[in-house]
Amino acid sequence: MTIRFDGKVAIVTGAGGGLGRCHALELARRGAKLVVNDLGGSVDGSGGSSEAAAKVVDEIKAMGGQAIANGSSVTDDAGVALMVKQAMDAFGRIDVLVANAGILRDKSFSKMELKDFDLVVAVHLMGTVKPAKAVWQIMRDQQYGRIVVTTSSTGLYGNFGQTNYGAAKLGIVGFMNTLKLEGAKDNIKVNAISPVAATRMTENLMPPAMIEMLKPEYVTPGVVYLASEDAPTGMILTAGAGVFSAAQMVETDGINLGHGASADTVAQYWSKIADFSTAKHYTMGNEQTAKFVARLQDKPVAG
Repeated sequence: MTIRFDGKVAIVTGAGGGLGRCHALELARRGAKLVVNDLGGSVDGSGGSSEAAAKVVDEIKAMGGQAIANGSSVTDDAGVALMVKQAMDAFGRIDVLVANAGILRDKSFSKMELKDFDLVVAVHLMGTVKPAKAVWQIMRDQQYGRIVVTTSSTGLYGNFGQTNYGAAKLGIVGFMNTLKLEGAKDNIKVNAISPVAATRMTENLMPPAMIEMLKPEYVTPGVVYLASEDAPTGMILTAGAGVFSAAQMVETDGINLGHGASADTVAQYWSKIADFSTAKHYTMGNEQTAKFVARLQDKPVAG
């Protein structure tokens, strides 16, 4: 089976280079019409020009595809509205949103200025929320939509010097977890890609041999699958160098310590509380609540 996007329209944010460019080109190769969004700023978000987006549009047209460029910032309400309007004016529908735009402002928390925290959260988290909100009703009316958001190992597990980035990237997972529930009845599937790739944002952190192995195009097959008709929903797909794996948040079975439990009791039974050998993944918050209700049926082990 070959995944195709004939007759479908995709918006890819941050698509002027790196991961986003690779995603846009591959979607176009498979028949999608593209809106290539890129502010054209530097890695830290300064500057800006849609020249990078225009170059990718030229690449798509050279292969016989259809595409338009958009230079809006994903943090700007009016710019996001313009991007969606341009897509609808040009193509009449929007089937896929790949929210890829991002910046870095790395520093240890003690040295980080709050303005750099605010900006990274604005670009990554709100820069995902705003385009998703702008296309949401269109996808509901169509009874079809695929949204791929971009998370990171920093959000899932942490990395030194990236408190701002990590907070934003895990926030995106929380956003996806509820959006996938709200979109289900309208055939809107929402998934997350967690790339392991060498891009402008990571090139100074890796040796040349590693950069060669972690080309951004090796992540793109995962994004294309998550954007396809037969995609799952609510999944986190990690991808890099031809390796693909799925990540999820899990929770232990827990233990009923009774209403009289103290902090000392929690300490006493910590190894049982934190026993992940039978941990489970929940697809919605109510399933966690049901687990707590079930534990209440157990005889308290203390207190």
